[in-house]
Amino acid sequence: MSKVQPPLVQQFANALCEGQTYSSDTLGKAQYCLMDFLTSCLTTGHFSWVAQARDVAAANSAGQTGGAPIIGTPHRVSIQDAAFANAVAGHSLVRDDMHLASVSHLGVVVVPTALALAAQHADSGKRLLEALVCGYEAGCKLGGMLMDVETARKFRPTGMIGAFAAAATAAKLLRLDKDSTAHALAFAANYITGLNEWAAWGSDDMYFHPGIAARNGITAALLAQAGAVAGAGALDGKAGLFSALGKTLPASLPLPFCEEPEIMKVFFKQVPACNYAQTSAQVALKSRQDYGVLPQDIEQVGIHVPYAAAHYPGCDYSGPFESILQARMSIHFNVASALLAGDYHDNHYRDFDNPDIANLATRITVHVDNKLSQAYPARQGARIDINTRDGKTVSSFLDDLLSASPDEIEARFLEAAGEAYGNVQARSLLDALMNLADSNDTNILAGLNTRA
Repeated sequence: MSKVQPPLVQQFANALCEGQTYSSDTLGKAQYCLMDFLTSCLTTGHFSWVAQARDVAAANSAGQTGGAPIIGTPHRVSIQDAAFANAVAGHSLVRDDMHLASVSHLGVVVVPTALALAAQHADSGKRLLEALVCGYEAGCKLGGMLMDVETARKFRPTGMIGAFAAAATAAKLLRLDKDSTAHALAFAANYITGLNEWAAWGSDDMYFHPGIAARNGITAALLAQAGAVAGAGALDGKAGLFSALGKTLPASLPLPFCEEPEIMKVFFKQVPACNYAQTSAQVALKSRQDYGVLPQDIEQVGIHVPYAAAHYPGCDYSGPFESILQARMSIHFNVASALLAGDYHDNHYRDFDNPDIANLATRITVHVDNKLSQAYPARQGARIDINTRDGKTVSSFLDDLLSASPDEIEARFLEAAGEAYGNVQARSLLDALMNLADSNDTNILAGLNTRA
């Protein structure tokens, strides 16, 4: 007689609460995830939607004492509001880390959740990093079960699984037991948020998805800590999340920590744009460097990508570009920008109505490549064919995207923190981040809410 398995949220909770051993490589990866998130937080304060999120958070927490900081500002607000505002800032460069199987940017949910709670619940740097690992693990595993191309076209993956990942992070830092962790995860499964209609309008909805998810995840964990009880079938019950989405459970459930930690599969973007435009921009830059084709000599461009890239909302769009977000999402814009400028600087996206980019973007066509589609999601390749006005054709190919290296991530952090706090404090913060696993005090990051 087969053994009856407990509900899926309980299975998740049991796995997350087991006495895990975290390798130095795993904790090191979490350090870079934290660093990458902070870099975006420190470079996006000028965007209107970031200011709006910060204003809403500050107004909600008027008169707040204690609480948690809004990074890069002097404000301290409630932990839910801090997580919300910091998540929005961290997501606003669209260069946040990526986990492909879940089609999600989990760093912009789990990191602000952990930082907000750590500001109020003193803990070691190692435990904060372990909480990040758990948050990524829960979100990546659930997202990997739920996400496919068609689901991701309608629902925002980060919004859908973000609260679940945030609840797992919070449960770890709050030291919830297995049953309370299961209740936290079950509550969070109810709190999905985010549709992908924003891509058709270039509107701001997307930026707020991880903020709402982080806030909801913290609330779910605090409710469980207070003794609230959630339906154990929130994921796999007859009216649970899988059923609501028309999904069936995998025959073999890939539960947390049953293999290499999912955080090790997370990669860091080079290009401040949609994941599905990364390789296209990179192969365009490669062709420019390899062949020296001048933009004025280009007649037509064909860019060949996996099915998932061509069909993600906003990616196969040649303009007109009416917002920064439309530019960041568009394969056409990213390819045109790389061919024209020879780099991926964020200023090109702010100049989203540049007529030269707009003109070239209309001469770019996106094609689905069957071989690249078959290689996805293990690899994200792209090929570019450039037809010149004198009748020549040049081609370049990448069999996978190029992720940002640890050296690049450190350099980007030092630049952003240097501008915010000065070079001396920036170096001190970098040293603190690199030694976080050996620190007994997360208050070493308290300087993040002051400015030079």
